[in-house]
Amino acid sequence: MKEQLMVFKKPSYPLNNSFLDYLERFDRISKVSVFYDDLLRFSGSINVYDKNDVDTLWIRVYYSEFERNEIDLNLKKIYSYLHSDGNLDIIKFLSVDAIDYCTFGNSKPFRVKVRNILNDNYTYFYVKKADASRVYGLELEHILSPDKIHFLVYKDTLIEEHIMGIPGDVFMEEHLVNRSETEKSQIAKEFVKFNERCMIRLLGDMRAYNYVIVPIHDFDQVVFRIRPIDFDQQCYEGNLKVYRPQFFKENYPMVKLVKEKLEYSSIEQYKNEERAALAKRLFSTETRIKKLLHIMGNDFIAPDENTEQLKLELYRLTHDINFNRAKSMGNVLSSAFDFITRNYKNTDFLR
Repeated sequence: MKEQLMVFKKPSYPLNNSFLDYLERFDRISKVSVFYDDLLRFSGSINVYDKNDVDTLWIRVYYSEFERNEIDLNLKKIYSYLHSDGNLDIIKFLSVDAIDYCTFGNSKPFRVKVRNILNDNYTYFYVKKADASRVYGLELEHILSPDKIHFLVYKDTLIEEHIMGIPGDVFMEEHLVNRSETEKSQIAKEFVKFNERCMIRLLGDMRAYNYVIVPIHDFDQVVFRIRPIDFDQQCYEGNLKVYRPQFFKENYPMVKLVKEKLEYSSIEQYKNEERAALAKRLFSTETRIKKLLHIMGNDFIAPDENTEQLKLELYRLTHDINFNRAKSMGNVLSSAFDFITRNYKNTDFLR
């Protein structure tokens, strides 16, 4: 019988005072009072369909005129702080074209579409309940990935920028087959690196719809990068396989591509490259990452049995005694990062 990687729905964990102080120190606290619960007071809705008339499971919500005016104003202010310097002069050029509500998943987010009325350019951002796991994941993504990510927290509400790209499941179904052989090799390489990156930083549940593929045009070729878009499962599950995208059946086309396109030696090379890159980012952001890991180490973001299982599995993999000494998920992550920085020049570790 196939192993079921994730059995129970993850609970939401509150942000503690130390974490809120950290977020304020790094300008992550919203200056606009916006609450997730305010957006729940919609008076009507309709289903949202994609270009093929398939139900997206999002609904477009509507508010009474009085509430809509106040909500629109606050959402425009949020856009200003999220994407610029908070200059409210731009508000008169903004229009909140749509507010959509997602009826599935852990976070049940609102998706806000904001358009510049001068040129019709638009962008999205999301309003969610602030869960500590998700916010830790966002901050780690900002610090340790090549991509910066913008988000704001206001009490128990999280405002998160939209990450552009083609959803992994859509890419595999509609785009992968049309890629050239060279592009397929490059995508396979990127998946190996993505798989390694998720495992080292303990970002779980990277099923195909929880990451996007980003095509980038570079001279005479197109290269592809993979970015996570869901951070709910940062340092929560006890099963190490949950942190390795290769073990989710939804990612089988990518795993198959790696087997077809890459030799074992190339896979090891790309894994080593990713570990080295992560180690260098850890060194260059040492002060900030230490502050964050200290707070995580004293926070409760996973059941004790999950922590015990994960640290045992990591000890069996690495034989590093520091994992056995971990008392929390934050300690486990700190031990993983310490292991990487101590060994990043050794191409034989963490096979």
